[in-house]
Amino acid sequence: MIYSIQQIASVLGVKQDHPRPAEISILLTDSRRLTLPSETLFFALETKNNDAHAFVSELYQMGVRNFVVTKLFPEWAPFTDANFLKVKNSLSALQKLAAYHRSQFDIPVIGITGSNGKTIVKEWLYQLLEESFNIVRSPRSYNSQIGVPLSVWQLDEQTELGIFEAGISMPDEMEYLEPVIRPTIGVLTKIGEAHQENFVSLQQKCMEKLELFANCDVFIYDEDNEPVTRCVDMMVLSQKTFSWSRKDRDAHLYISGIEKKEEETTIHYSFLDFDDSFVIPFTDEASIENAIHCLAVSLYLHLSPADIAARMLLLEPVAMRLDLRKGKNDCLVINDTYNSDINSIKIALDFQQQRRMDRPRKKTIILSDILQSGVAPKVLYKRVAGMVEQGGVRKLIGIGQDIAANAHLFAVPEKTFYTSTDEFIRSGEWKNFHQELILLKGARRYHFELISALIEERIHETQLEVDLDAVVHNFNFYKSKLQPGVKLVCMVKANGYGAGAVEIAKTLQYHRCDYLAVAVAEEGMLLRNEGITLPVIVLNPEVNGFEELLSADLEPEVYSFRILGAFIREAERRGITDYPVHLKIDSGMHRLGFLPEEVPQLVRTLKAQKGLKVRSLFSHLSASESWTFDDFTHHQMDTFKRVADDIETALRYKVYKHILNSAGIERFADSHWDMARLGIGLYGISASGLSGLRNVCTLKTTILQIKEIASNETIGYGRKERLNRDARIATIRFGYADGLDRQFGNRKGKVKINGQYAPIVGNVCMDLCMVDVTDIPAKEGDTVMLFGEGLPVVELADSIGTIPYEILTSISPRVKRIYIKE
Repeated sequence: MIYSIQQIASVLGVKQDHPRPAEISILLTDSRRLTLPSETLFFALETKNNDAHAFVSELYQMGVRNFVVTKLFPEWAPFTDANFLKVKNSLSALQKLAAYHRSQFDIPVIGITGSNGKTIVKEWLYQLLEESFNIVRSPRSYNSQIGVPLSVWQLDEQTELGIFEAGISMPDEMEYLEPVIRPTIGVLTKIGEAHQENFVSLQQKCMEKLELFANCDVFIYDEDNEPVTRCVDMMVLSQKTFSWSRKDRDAHLYISGIEKKEEETTIHYSFLDFDDSFVIPFTDEASIENAIHCLAVSLYLHLSPADIAARMLLLEPVAMRLDLRKGKNDCLVINDTYNSDINSIKIALDFQQQRRMDRPRKKTIILSDILQSGVAPKVLYKRVAGMVEQGGVRKLIGIGQDIAANAHLFAVPEKTFYTSTDEFIRSGEWKNFHQELILLKGARRYHFELISALIEERIHETQLEVDLDAVVHNFNFYKSKLQPGVKLVCMVKANGYGAGAVEIAKTLQYHRCDYLAVAVAEEGMLLRNEGITLPVIVLNPEVNGFEELLSADLEPEVYSFRILGAFIREAERRGITDYPVHLKIDSGMHRLGFLPEEVPQLVRTLKAQKGLKVRSLFSHLSASESWTFDDFTHHQMDTFKRVADDIETALRYKVYKHILNSAGIERFADSHWDMARLGIGLYGISASGLSGLRNVCTLKTTILQIKEIASNETIGYGRKERLNRDARIATIRFGYADGLDRQFGNRKGKVKINGQYAPIVGNVCMDLCMVDVTDIPAKEGDTVMLFGEGLPVVELADSIGTIPYEILTSISPRVKRIYIKE
């Protein structure tokens, strides 16, 4: 739908003296995701990490003319052809506008909340109901104070059903989301401990979530969940309830029986005056509960038992993420076969744009028909064609009859179309991909996993999953601890602490990191070759490495007179002036750096030359994570401040000063100066034990073989371990050549299989190791976690007396890195 700027101003209660005519169809909160400037209204949101007013001028230069702001700046005065709607709170204005938009629709809207299962229930409802309704739903897990209004804004004239999820992490948040969603059907999923830290009790959180259902026509919940039932009674919800139960035959929906088989579950139920059953292709308890919630909604919406049974059997797992994998012939593959609706295409294209940078890889998209859109194909694919063109796509491969029939709408340099996935595979076109960034975006029924299997590089099956959303969370977590304006230098040395420097750097660049740091020039040159344009500090430059630094625009650390003299002579020889360098001061760690007593000579040397210019002065804390050495840490900081001030005064120009590392940011944020350096904390590990970080890396492999071994037998090389009972021993695909320290052998280390810990037995081999699964229901082919959520790197490091850095950086290059994003 399109609104005039005058309508929007009226909804927001803003008076305009001389409004400029404009029609708005797009609400924008992230300046990096601009698509159609003339129809965009930008909300300048202020958060603890950012103030989006800083991007108004940039967006104006890009063609945006309509802004919602909370303050006006003098530099905007020349923007006389722009509309500035000044409000008290930009987020409240966004929610208010979305609530108004929601009020224009008299259709059923499903609102889903809970601690776990929201997104699964939403996606399964979509799978069950898409043949019966034209549905708009939250993209992925857009369930926040910002995500909900952006989701609801998608409602249009063709929408017959809305499905939106709402998540809260603080008290009183739901009261802002309820008017935006205004559900007619409410679903409360499982209530658990997620985000519990901000609530006094589980009951308080449950009561807060129930606020979403204040104006529902019907509210669906699990009657057997006693805490939920108590809260429902306390709320005295005025609307009709629809309860389901496995115990109470008088519940609206009675689950009379559950039969689990190896790979499927049959659920028997009674509703009104009939009994029926259906099968789901899952056996875990969470899936069973989620399916019952979906059953209740489907029955309420009058889906027939026969249709329910047929569609439940076809439910597919919900992959709530994109992942980036290495492809054949120097390609990268973004696998997003999660869904193929119009809104998810935009999200996937945004991710593809982030990964491209300046690397010479052609942007390719393989796109299936978009199913059940409710929009005429010509209108639908015209919109898709616009997205593809704006995304800079050079090659399109369309698969499906509808997209092929609208091939003329796509103005891309290269395009081919096929009626089916099988036809595309048989064509052999996939064999010709070379140096391409390929986005796979297909509806489930097109089975694009067959295409992925052909174009993805098949290497060692062990995988290191790197959660890019967690990297961003941790980056913002530390950024929020610093004062506004303090720059953050992120460490991506040692291949991004094993996670992959290029992808970490691309993510940080997109999220406006200030500086990167690497150990050696080669690491910096790799980033430059992959399109990274951020300033890069080289921490351990070589005396003869000025050519590499200069050619890649890298900024060296200078820590001794030897390297300082060499760089000065090389700069003079080349006629270079003011090349940026970073001086390291030894304030007490006694590794690299100029000692305080060397400062007078250092100043004389710097003032006598013009080739180099000091960009920053810094030092390194020895034990910032330890309370025991706080006196020494403060001594280091005092020493550094004194030395840095002396140098800056002598140089007569401003330089950045920084001393804090990850632990320093956690514990001494008042000593941040101009910059701070973020290392291990970026990767989810707090040196001081701080909570609030997210796990970034998960290392997984598989079980190759399981054997029944008798008591008193020995396991592995050297016969180091003898069994004291009959045991089931599994051999897994991971050894010291992959990065598993041999010290983990003989039960010092452990892995996690099907949620249970399995000790490593015998000596670790080069490519394999053995684990004891006697008490674990494991089978060959099962996934094995070597570290990740629930098996932290810190715990593993402690078990063999080392540090997390060593565990992370030891992961072999032959281990496949997969980058995931919600």
